[in-house]
Amino acid sequence: MRVLIWLIILFAVAVGLAMLVDRNWGDVYFFVPHWHLQMSVKLFAVLLLIGFIAAHLLARLLQNAAALPNVIGQWRERRRRLRADSALREALLAFHEGRYAQALKSAGKAYAASDHPATAVLLAARSAHALRDEPRYRDWMERLSSGEKKARLARLMTEAELAIDSRNFEEAAKKLETLRQEGHRHIAALRLSLRVASALQNWEEVLKLTRQLRKHKALTEEQAQPLLRRANIERLRETTDSPDALARVWETIPAKERDDRQLITEAVPLLARAGNGRIVRRTLERLLDDEWDSGLARLYAYCADSGSGLAKGEEWLRKHKSDSGLLFALGRLCADSGLWGKAESYYAASLGQKPEIDTHLALAHLFDRLERPADAQRHYRAAAEMATA
Repeated sequence: MRVLIWLIILFAVAVGLAMLVDRNWGDVYFFVPHWHLQMSVKLFAVLLLIGFIAAHLLARLLQNAAALPNVIGQWRERRRRLRADSALREALLAFHEGRYAQALKSAGKAYAASDHPATAVLLAARSAHALRDEPRYRDWMERLSSGEKKARLARLMTEAELAIDSRNFEEAAKKLETLRQEGHRHIAALRLSLRVASALQNWEEVLKLTRQLRKHKALTEEQAQPLLRRANIERLRETTDSPDALARVWETIPAKERDDRQLITEAVPLLARAGNGRIVRRTLERLLDDEWDSGLARLYAYCADSGSGLAKGEEWLRKHKSDSGLLFALGRLCADSGLWGKAESYYAASLGQKPEIDTHLALAHLFDRLERPADAQRHYRAAAEMATA
């Protein structure tokens, strides 16, 4: 239907044009001294239309000719940017493939052709560092520091990360401190700061950063717990010469972190040697009441009073009659109370369940007190044989 309508319109236009052409519209005369020109109006209209079209085309041609240098410049600029982008993509691919020499070469091309070469410079610097080419690494980083003010954050982060990879932790710490002073404390910077603090054994900082990262969900509980445990243990070790300072450090550990059984296992001997074992007693009793652990029960001997501790241990013994760790703890508590016979029987029962070096030594010391040198020597030898085995 639509095609039929268009055909009717075309026929109507054709008929109209034919009628106009067939009609005589008169003539046009042009008079010039000694010369004149006569033509029909229809021819004049056709020539006028042709002249207008020719003038328009000539004007467009002149306009395009005038703009040609600018067009060529834009074309060249597009080609330069395309080459820069292509070189940068090649450099990224080569870097992640481990072809650092090719990555350095391609990054150099991208740097030469790009208006914003920060990415190319960082990539070239990382490639040079991976090749252990320190002069070229420094050269590329110098180009970035002198020419790209907006890339300062990226430069400092890159320098800190690569300094850590080179185990130059002091330099990394300086870069990260600069970032901190400028207010850049994002997750990536905190992660790098944690690695540096661990390497420099700055345990207070390790605790602070680990807790921050855990708060921001950048570390899971499983990831944070070993870091917190080690930092807390190292802080305790640093103060073992001062019982009061050791107790203060223990009290600063949050209750949730003190519930770490591995932390308790490592902390109790440190506290016991300083005479502060009793400050762990309540925590240890609560953990054992919640979930029994023979290793923790053995440590109870070093943090309980001989009176109330012995009563609590015998209460546990009703449920865990054959636990070697609990039997050892009871033997030590009895020995501290002067109950030599009970101590000997508990130690012997512990050895019967599970022979341990410290149990043999405890029995040997007990027999020394009881002036039974033959029995003491027998247990000393057994401890020595277990140690050398």
